[in-house]
Amino acid sequence: MEFEWSVVWQALPELFKGAQLTVMIALAGLVGGLIIGIVAGLMRAYGNVVLNVIAFIYVELIRGTPIVVQVMFIYFALPLVADIRINPITAAITAIVVNAGAYIAEIVRGSFLSIHKGLKEAGLALGLPLWKVLFYVIGPLAFRRMIPALGNQFIVSLKDTSLFIVIGVGELTRQGQEIMAANFRAVEIWSAVAVFYLIMTGTLTLILRVTEKRMRIL
Repeated sequence: MEFEWSVVWQALPELFKGAQLTVMIALAGLVGGLIIGIVAGLMRAYGNVVLNVIAFIYVELIRGTPIVVQVMFIYFALPLVADIRINPITAAITAIVVNAGAYIAEIVRGSFLSIHKGLKEAGLALGLPLWKVLFYVIGPLAFRRMIPALGNQFIVSLKDTSLFIVIGVGELTRQGQEIMAANFRAVEIWSAVAVFYLIMTGTLTLILRVTEKRMRIL
């Protein structure tokens, strides 16, 4: 079977639209996931018994279920439970926020607890409140250590957007499926989709490596 480059060129506009939506969902979801992950991670590391248990249940519940089940629950089941209508893109972003937040919480917890406890004790001994110790003393060091793990999670979440095809989100994989269903050129279309994902993940990897190099602990 001969590879038809013209098929790829004709499909590029629609694939670009899908790629843009993929990036938008991933970025929006990861921003929210980062916020939730930091809060839940600090609750796990420094919270009291109640906060620790709440964060633990959240993390284990989300990490123990596939993201495709989570997004289908948000899109199909949650409207029945809460009587709220949710559009596919909102459901997709929410799923990334909730899913990434659980994994980032463990990254944050591990990174903060890996910093020698003497720094925390020294900050508290100087009269600083705990939040200032975490933000100004421990936080910068912990952030440097969590960059590689965060980068891996960002890439995983970006690729997880392809699973949202199950609720009809028009991201890159969905666009590829629709184009292929129209022209039956599976080799060309899925090769192009794969290249798009490689470009996106490669760009993200490069950005993270530059960031890690600049913030490397000597």
